[in-house]
Amino acid sequence: MTVNKKDAIRESFNEDFCALLEYHLTKAFNKSDDKNLSGFWCDGILMPTNDLQLTKKNINDKRKIVTKAWLGYDGQGEYEMTINFGQHSLSRYAKGISLSDCLPSEGTLEWVSLDMKSKTIELQLM
Repeated sequence: MTVNKKDAIRESFNEDFCALLEYHLTKAFNKSDDKNLSGFWCDGILMPTNDLQLTKKNINDKRKIVTKAWLGYDGQGEYEMTINFGQHSLSRYAKGISLSDCLPSEGTLEWVSLDMKSKTIELQLM
């Protein structure tokens, strides 16, 4: 089922934000002290295939978006990515404002939970 694009808040979570998140995540991996992440990078993040995930109501209720990302030492491993919304990102999303300032510091991975074995990654926006 698709949703009227007017109801899907693409001003906040869109292709530009996915590209920004991709580069931000790669920088965070590169700055990590974890030697297992040396050379680990992100080669892309998909927009969710179900527009229902992007409605204000869904984001407010679920407080997350689940999508796919390509990660790994070659950037080609397909991972399930869960992006959790914090209070700041929820507020900005509700207003249709860019989420670019909701990304935590790339100097730490405290906002990232990565499981290479199960190919899942979970992120926490501010």
